[in-house]
Amino acid sequence: MQLAELQRLVNDFVNEMGWYGEGSDHQQTARSLAISLSLEAAEVLEHFQWHEEPRDRSEVAGELADVMHYLLQLAEVLDIDLEKAVLAKLEYNRTRKW
Repeated sequence: MQLAELQRLVNDFVNEMGWYGEGSDHQQTARSLAISLSLEAAEVLEHFQWHEEPRDRSEVAGELADVMHYLLQLAEVLDIDLEKAVLAKLEYNRTRKW
């Protein structure tokens, strides 16, 4: 599945839930999505707290899916072509001294 298709599916789901609507209790603004992205990334870390490997990889997979969900939504709300942004960042990183 292409990234654009995955992004469309996520946005279709969010629209079905009514979360883009102004009156929604879970309104999907850039700010709320950035916060949610950070919180979900922290939930990934919880699986490694005190452990070198996660105890349940399926739970980590779910948390990574949540991270991806919010990342795709944030890119949509900010009108960022994530595919182009990743490719541009890869190209830039090739020129950096690490």
